[in-house]
Amino acid sequence: MTDSLSSGYATHDVLNQAGALANYNAYAGDTALTEAARVFGAGWAEDRLHQTGALVGSARVQDLARLANRHGPELRTHDRFGNRIDIVEFHPAYHALMGLIYGTEAHSFAWTHDRPGAHVARGVLSYLWNQGENGICCPMGMTFASIPALRHDAGLLAEWAPLIDSSVYDPAAVYAKDKTGATVGMAMTEKQGGSDLRATITAARPESVRRGSGAPYLITGHKWFFSVPMSDLFLTLAQTDGGLSCFLATGWMPDGSRNRLKLQRLKDKCGNKSNASSEVEFYDLHAVMVGDEGRGIRTIIEMAHATRLDFAIGSSGLMRQALSQAVHHTSNRRAFQRSLIDLPMMQNVVADLAVESEGLMWMSMRLAAALDRSGTNRTEALLSRICTPVAKYWACKRAPAFVAEALECHGGNGFTADHLMERLYREAPLNGIWEGTGNVICLDVLRSMQREPETVGVFLDEIGQARGGNAALDAYSAGLARRLADPAGLEPVARRVVETMAFALQASLFVRYAPAAVADAFCATRLDGDWGQAFGTMPAGLDTRAIVDRARIAR
Repeated sequence: MTDSLSSGYATHDVLNQAGALANYNAYAGDTALTEAARVFGAGWAEDRLHQTGALVGSARVQDLARLANRHGPELRTHDRFGNRIDIVEFHPAYHALMGLIYGTEAHSFAWTHDRPGAHVARGVLSYLWNQGENGICCPMGMTFASIPALRHDAGLLAEWAPLIDSSVYDPAAVYAKDKTGATVGMAMTEKQGGSDLRATITAARPESVRRGSGAPYLITGHKWFFSVPMSDLFLTLAQTDGGLSCFLATGWMPDGSRNRLKLQRLKDKCGNKSNASSEVEFYDLHAVMVGDEGRGIRTIIEMAHATRLDFAIGSSGLMRQALSQAVHHTSNRRAFQRSLIDLPMMQNVVADLAVESEGLMWMSMRLAAALDRSGTNRTEALLSRICTPVAKYWACKRAPAFVAEALECHGGNGFTADHLMERLYREAPLNGIWEGTGNVICLDVLRSMQREPETVGVFLDEIGQARGGNAALDAYSAGLARRLADPAGLEPVARRVVETMAFALQASLFVRYAPAAVADAFCATRLDGDWGQAFGTMPAGLDTRAIVDRARIAR
């Protein structure tokens, strides 16, 4: 009998394994992303984007992300002497990652660089970091989005913006003004309300004779989700005599004591394991009102609009990482005497994923550009208003199916807990829940049509910029225009309408900015109907090799 030694191989030799995709530049190696950054005016930020891309693609960040997820946060309600402390302890890897992401200004770049394209550059930074570790992108995104909410009170903005925009991450559990930088969290959701924030029953009463924005209040109540409970500052909602209002609180008081809150438990989540989410009780929590009394929804919606864009970007970034892993694995794994990627069916699958990923990236970056220009351009502001929830809905909705298909490309390897794909798979559904589930987001799109009818024309003008570039898109756009002419009866089919809008916007961007191989594949499948119900069902005759090569990370 021939054993492993006599045949020349030891039983533990590792053969035909793809190995890790590591120490690459996630920005410089991504052809489509670098093109989008330049198209939408962020070329001047390429030094920062290159540096961040190299960091995100490094083996160091991959190892830190693995450790931060394997050793999740732990709640300590009391110290060893019995004192209530309510702190969350994190593995050193989490703090290291937070230091890295804040050092790249992913949370503040748009606010600290006052020039065209700054929101696009920050969008790229977020897109990149969502390929590195999603758990740290929650505090990053909320810190970024807090600035629009604080703009409702110039005094509070001036007081806190320098700390919020700081590129230094300081993990110390002390009063924010004793630190070199501040993180921002959010505590909005209550058990009985969910997405219906008007069902909030947490109550606030004035702490002095002063009332209104900037005045101190004491808040009592319970929040079902407190995102990033170790944040230095956080925004919350509570009822006053004047109605639902927005408030800003510090995690710790000037004397170093914990603000008056009790962390009840940490949520044991399906994914996002490195990041802490909790339930919390406020008992005379010290806070100040932000914006007009009774206008809490209006105040916080500024924050929600920014976070919704970040969730579209974040889901797109997560899918790009899943695609990169699939391309790498199928290019370096052999079966039936060929690389997997050379098998026609596998090439169809990966090309289909690549088209999906790139379309979502273009849509996200176009809306980052709209946000960038919205302060001075009403048309761009209207486009941002109607299309940000479109992008949020569709990117978040596609992520779970996309990641599942990318995971399948790895076979059993992708389903093991020590593989990056397993973490992406558990993470994929989350953004579809945060800041409004699919139905809530689609209703927001309809609401913008009804309250601001101009948005429909702005949207149709945007997709019309590609008119004449693809016959399928022209026909699709005409049909969509007829459908949007009367938005009053669209609620029962709102999801289908928003999906149609997402396809039209992506197709228009493809036709205007991408190579014909990718644009034609998208239009033939998503618009012309020559597509099945699963990824990998694109028709014959498309240049799937060119599509895959475009998606391959250049090294």
